[in-house]
Amino acid sequence: MERIGAHSHIHGLGLDANLEPRQNAQGMIGQGKARKAAGVILRMVQEGRIAGRAILMAGPPSSGKTAIAMGMAQTLGSDVPFVMLTASEVFSLEISKTESLTQAFRRSIGVRIKEETELIEGEVVEIQVDRSVTGATKTGRLTLKTTDMETVYDLGSKMIDQLQKEKVLAGDVVSIDKASGRISKLGRSFGRAKDYDAMGADTRFVACPDGELQVRKEVVHTVSLHEIDVINSRTQGFLALFAGDTGEIKPELRDQINTKVAEWREEGKAEIVPGVLFIDEVHMLDIECFSFLNRAMEGELAPLVVMASNRGITRIRGTKYKSPHGIPVDLLDRMLIISTGMYNEAEMREIVKIRADEEDVKIAEPALDLMANMATQTSLRYALNLIAPSSLLALRRKSPMVDIPDIKDAYQYFSDAVRSTAYAKEMAGMMFGEEEEEGEGGRVNGGMMVDPVA
Repeated sequence: MERIGAHSHIHGLGLDANLEPRQNAQGMIGQGKARKAAGVILRMVQEGRIAGRAILMAGPPSSGKTAIAMGMAQTLGSDVPFVMLTASEVFSLEISKTESLTQAFRRSIGVRIKEETELIEGEVVEIQVDRSVTGATKTGRLTLKTTDMETVYDLGSKMIDQLQKEKVLAGDVVSIDKASGRISKLGRSFGRAKDYDAMGADTRFVACPDGELQVRKEVVHTVSLHEIDVINSRTQGFLALFAGDTGEIKPELRDQINTKVAEWREEGKAEIVPGVLFIDEVHMLDIECFSFLNRAMEGELAPLVVMASNRGITRIRGTKYKSPHGIPVDLLDRMLIISTGMYNEAEMREIVKIRADEEDVKIAEPALDLMANMATQTSLRYALNLIAPSSLLALRRKSPMVDIPDIKDAYQYFSDAVRSTAYAKEMAGMMFGEEEEEGEGGRVNGGMMVDPVA
């Protein structure tokens, strides 16, 4: 059972083959210009022509910046690394800011390693297991066949245990890795298809292999540079990959790994797959992090860095200077900037409808119109957050569909930012707070970019 997240309805960027945005596709609505720009960037990533550059997605809150990033991740697929990072994650007490960013960079760069392995592939004809009188030792024979030949292999106790663990029976088609002895069950042979009723409905039937039993195959593994760093780190070892406690990794070790990967590339054993690093709320980084990013993006092994910010002209954290989006001008100059705009009421209505379907909530048409109107008056996020409470209120009055009374009740129970601000001002004398300095306070606004004191 999968948890329904804020962007679980996004399945891609919703573009056609010519990178033209469809109005409503793959969970994406509107923002055609920004989606097309993201599609062009993706095409360049897939062709390996944009590594080491930076993209900034700038726009008001709830204008689809993170949704476009999720769409990019879904379009790239599992072969190209895509790492999502919130800027505040960098400020960890355990490792330094630069180490945290370096690890994020190296997680975003994949190494596709090619290696040839010898496999034994065939259909199991018979498995014989002989036990000693005490039962301590086991020996056996495995008969495998292809359409052209048949061979008997002697088995040791470890191989017998593996066959029993994988529940391999006569009629199964198996693949055995000669180097590691690992057994993979590919499926049942078509010759046993008449026994289908005696098996589960999910049984997979495959053809009996032809040719030689022993075959050479090229196997491709994709790992990130960070995983190679962790595995080669003497203090941590590969177990740190599962524990997540990687600690700081020495730069000397990374240099050695870079040299080794470069050798593999020259020998044709490996290829570099530059991925995408997405940094959300990038204005939360300070001047030290921005200086590091400036240098890191010039490196030979650098991914595409996509950043998102909802700030206008605001102070760069760690300085007294103001800059667009809270990013230093020299770093802004390196970026291609994609702007996102506010959704109109019709687009908001479609987004509410998609989110309701994702959460398995039925909403009446008049209630949908009300929620779209509410989204324009308050914010899209507030309207989406009312879907679940409205559904529970509808269930309480034994209605299968959310209607206007349910939304009105939810609206009364839960305040939006504008009403909460009005309440805070009204109760200013009774609630603890700081006096607002004249001319510097940020304002709460349902749609515009915000310029708060950093």
